[in-house]
Amino acid sequence: MAKSAKSRKNSKKSASGKAPASRRSGLWGILGRLILVGLVILAGWMVYLDAVVTDRFEGRRFEVPSRVYARPLELYDGTSISAGALGRELELAGYRPGNGSSPGTYSRSGGRFIISTRGFTFSDGAEPKRRLALTVSGDRVTDFRVLIGPSSPIVRLEPAQIGGIYPAHKEDRILIQLSDLPPLFEDTLLAVEDRNFYQHFGVAPMSIARAMWVNLQAGRVVQGGSTLTQQLVKNFFLSREQTLVRKGNEALMSVLLEWHYDKQDILETYLNEVYLGQAGVRSIHGFGLASQFYFGEPLAELDLHQVALLVGMVKGPSYYDPRRHPERALERRNLVIDVLASNGSITEQEAMRAKARDLGVTSRPSFSENRYPAFIDLVRRHLARDYREEDLQSEGLRIFTTLNPAIQYASEFSVKQTLDRIDPGNGDGGLQSAMVVTSRDSGEVLALVGGRDPRFAGFNRALDASRPIGSLVKPFVYLAALAQPQRYTLITPLQDKSFALVFDNGQRWEPKNYDGLERGDVALHTALSRSYNLPTVRLGLDVGVDSVVDLLQDLGVSEAIPHYPSMLLGAVPMAPVTVAQVYQGLATSGFNTPLRTIRQVTDASGEPLSRYPLAVEQVLDPAATHLVQYAMQETMQEGTGRGAYRRISRDLALAGKTGTTDDGRDSWFAGFSGDLLAVTWVGRDDNGPTSLTGASGALPVWADFMASVPQHGLSPVIPDGVQYHWIDPQTGALTDEFCEGARLVPFIAGSEPTQTRNCGGTLQRQLRSWFEGLF
Repeated sequence: MAKSAKSRKNSKKSASGKAPASRRSGLWGILGRLILVGLVILAGWMVYLDAVVTDRFEGRRFEVPSRVYARPLELYDGTSISAGALGRELELAGYRPGNGSSPGTYSRSGGRFIISTRGFTFSDGAEPKRRLALTVSGDRVTDFRVLIGPSSPIVRLEPAQIGGIYPAHKEDRILIQLSDLPPLFEDTLLAVEDRNFYQHFGVAPMSIARAMWVNLQAGRVVQGGSTLTQQLVKNFFLSREQTLVRKGNEALMSVLLEWHYDKQDILETYLNEVYLGQAGVRSIHGFGLASQFYFGEPLAELDLHQVALLVGMVKGPSYYDPRRHPERALERRNLVIDVLASNGSITEQEAMRAKARDLGVTSRPSFSENRYPAFIDLVRRHLARDYREEDLQSEGLRIFTTLNPAIQYASEFSVKQTLDRIDPGNGDGGLQSAMVVTSRDSGEVLALVGGRDPRFAGFNRALDASRPIGSLVKPFVYLAALAQPQRYTLITPLQDKSFALVFDNGQRWEPKNYDGLERGDVALHTALSRSYNLPTVRLGLDVGVDSVVDLLQDLGVSEAIPHYPSMLLGAVPMAPVTVAQVYQGLATSGFNTPLRTIRQVTDASGEPLSRYPLAVEQVLDPAATHLVQYAMQETMQEGTGRGAYRRISRDLALAGKTGTTDDGRDSWFAGFSGDLLAVTWVGRDDNGPTSLTGASGALPVWADFMASVPQHGLSPVIPDGVQYHWIDPQTGALTDEFCEGARLVPFIAGSEPTQTRNCGGTLQRQLRSWFEGLF
């Protein structure tokens, strides 16, 4: 019995000893299985992350926006430009005032300039860096010399970037390679951001531990432990949320990235991806664009103090923005320079010299929002003929346009100044305006203003405000008539008398002159220069409405034109850019010259993709066109456009035409000099009455612009078959210059009058002949 009890007692002890061991074994088993499951999940997650990393990185293709450039400024003895315009254009291209000794700087003393160009790679070759000296006197460049660099009588400055066509995500960048880095750039970046970049395998545990310790001591985040690889992963693959899961993914993906790719590939991608600021809605990515954005210079040409600033900004582009927070930026830049000195990359003397330099940032971003939204709008419409929108947004194309910054500035200034004068305090909901300026010979659009506020990127009145053009149509009515020299000449009498037309539906139309007067018979050239309505309609009905419509369509009007008699007085809607197109035919003596905004498109490396050569077609009789030009010059000297010469010197010969619609709803002026054609519209967006005529609304804008731009007067070439004769205005007979009031008038050969009148100028002719013989 005793033995049995003892045995039972020992058996209980043995059972109780086995129970904890069994439980511990079970826990370890569960833990093991959990670890196994976790490893399986981790392995699967690693496989997934690996696929994400390799797929995105192997196929990485940055979406690079197309860049839109103004025309390059050519400098030589005789360049037509004012000193103020040259200064503004240099600023637009990102040049900084200074002593003109380093690339991208200039000095100015009055009209004397010293300019150090940066050089630029055009499709036809590289324009090297040069140092130039020149003087601007009388709106002309004189004493042009190349001080340093290859000698050349003509030097092209790099064109200013005036805008871009951006991807939907609004990122902007200029792709660079490691070979594009300036001296010390890589050393500076690694010394500040990741000194062990070439030793670690994506993550640096010691750096993370050190950063955690520093942050704990400070009680806030003052130091980061992320490697360059981790920064790239965060920007390239992940969101910016601060969670443990994201940090874990960041570390795993960094290791995977380093496993698959070499350090040089990772570093180059980082250089192009890192975020370095904001330009409105555009985010600035990569050091290539940041160099242009802050300094207006290519990355390869930066000096040490500029390199230090860019690298220092990686820590906080907004906090260290050198334009908004120059003190912070300067302190951060100098800290970076001290780091370089402390690790022996530069000497103490080099550090002192670098810290003595100012920040060197341009006054305004070299690459930011589209500066001229109305012009860029027209460029995009022209590009749409040849390129897909997605290619324009992502392929990094370079688009070289025809925009002339000096002409654009003058047109914007004239619109704003004149409207502020005639409609003060009514910028919103008041008068609006649009202007199109082209080169008279080539049809290149040099400037385009879409509204009173030229920076507003909304409704583009120059392209989309289709309004009745009023008397702007009249030159084409007279052109249709003068193309029949056997019936009409400039001195043909026309009836300025009222009449009425009754249509089949019983509707009655009775045109009137603007002033309500009737003058009987008036010469054809007088009817055009004074813009009389009654003789114009009579003439148009005689030659046929269809003939006038055909002329307009031959000159490039693609919209439907109503074939009604009222169109002879301008009841035909057109946008200002369309008016410029048809007036280009008058300015070029009868050629249909399609307006163009693009000279060339190249790929990102400068290889030409498309050229847009001048394309012209003779569609009008040059002789008849010359006669209309004569009458339009008379419009400026004696007719409805004469008010322009209150602002413009009478030495500048001009041709033009006013246009007014009912109640002054639309005020128009179109005219040209020897160099420029400009069309101006003034009106209200709600189409309300303005009480303005073409002479009191659009003409002052046009005249203010023309007076502010250096140019030559109109001196049209007399075409074959046109002869000038002195005409007695009273009788319309051939006479000589000594007849009182005699006028020199062009005629198509064979259409001149046959009768003559002797005004008794024999003695005067003899005296002049004798006087000319003395010399």
